[in-house]
Amino acid sequence: MDLIKELIEYVKHPSVSTDSAFKMGMVGAREHICGLLTKAGLEVEVVPTPLHPIVLARRRGPQEWPHIVLYGHYDVQPADPLNLWTSPAFDPVVRDGRIWGRGTADNKGPHLTAVVALARLLKRRPDLPLRITFLIEGEEEIGSPSFPEFLEKYKKELAEADGVILSDTASPSSDQIVITTGLRGIIGLEVGLTGPRSDLHSGLHGGAVYNPIQALAELCASLHDSDNAVTIDGFYDGVEQPVRWERDELKKLPMSEDEYRRFLAVDELHPAPGLNALEAVRFAPTLEFNGIGGGYQGAGSKTVIPSKVFAKITCRLVPGQDPTDVHRKVAEALRARAPKGVRVDIKEMQGNAAYYVCPPDRPNTPKDQNPVLARAFREADKAIAEAFGKAPLYLREGGSVPIIGDIKRETGLDSVMIGLFTPESNLHAPDENFEIKMAERATRAYELLLERLAEGGRS
Repeated sequence: MDLIKELIEYVKHPSVSTDSAFKMGMVGAREHICGLLTKAGLEVEVVPTPLHPIVLARRRGPQEWPHIVLYGHYDVQPADPLNLWTSPAFDPVVRDGRIWGRGTADNKGPHLTAVVALARLLKRRPDLPLRITFLIEGEEEIGSPSFPEFLEKYKKELAEADGVILSDTASPSSDQIVITTGLRGIIGLEVGLTGPRSDLHSGLHGGAVYNPIQALAELCASLHDSDNAVTIDGFYDGVEQPVRWERDELKKLPMSEDEYRRFLAVDELHPAPGLNALEAVRFAPTLEFNGIGGGYQGAGSKTVIPSKVFAKITCRLVPGQDPTDVHRKVAEALRARAPKGVRVDIKEMQGNAAYYVCPPDRPNTPKDQNPVLARAFREADKAIAEAFGKAPLYLREGGSVPIIGDIKRETGLDSVMIGLFTPESNLHAPDENFEIKMAERATRAYELLLERLAEGGRS
């Protein structure tokens, strides 16, 4: 099975889950990955959902064989703005040692490395004593709304596995891989403010009413102090501090704070008190404004006082924080701090807690850690060192993959998360790409990892 050829064909299917105009692209991508899984020797089931079906592919075997779940998603982000792509988003090309196209790095390329690795391994060792379940969904980019119902139906089967392995996280480069030990949780809400019943003439009525834009700016500004700490009472309740080995591991990251600042193209970094920026994005919760709107947005001028304005807010959470509790506290603060003269409406998004897994042989490793999971960490370490030429780092990541926490909560399974995209991969942006060197090394690492897991049994 040719990895590069199959990835190019896979990416040609515009599987944008958020837009019904791409329905056939979703079908094409799903059929393509089903065909590859079947070719690899797995039994493939397409599980219907209200939106986009989930692909479940199994390699069965005796109970004494280790059982690993491999996760990925076949849906991708929209490609807009199309004019900023060097080459068409869904007509992938190989250039400068990379494959360019939407979905190459998020997440078709990374999970395809595992599929190709297994296919090669089973061709070489058809009697391999390893049970595999591939779980490849089509709604990750829209929040996995169908996943809870799927999990309820299949959690008993999944709970019989020993752990999950996936590649939907980041590494600094193809020369330094990171095994991700934690993901921040997330909550979201939209706050809307309404002043007069309709837009007003700013000359005839200016000075008589509280301008909703002014009210929104004051409200948003009140949520942080000058040191960038969140000012909501109880926001930091329960926050668990990282242990010493995590801070020491972060010091090995081949990027300084100043290099990070230059990569972000900002004049100054602004982390919360007591943390540097590289620590803050991994160990601290945040409250961020993701969008704001209201008033006249067209060319030129229109002298109005708007009737309605809004801001979109998300909070990233760390271990120890309760999403429901944080949701409530943020909503209460917004209502309490809104100036008189405007009405407040709050729409809440579904939230997810942070996820953390400690690798084996650390001071805070759980004593009852699944032995196969512990071995998966150790074998992943060795496989990465062999395939990439350097041992991995073990770091938390600032992003969120909510279903990993859902799987843990419903089945008890923990995850080994191997980062295969890099800052240069341009996730969710024009010119997304996947480095060929990364893809080839990752395929080799997965092949080594799965073979060695099989050889160790379930003890």
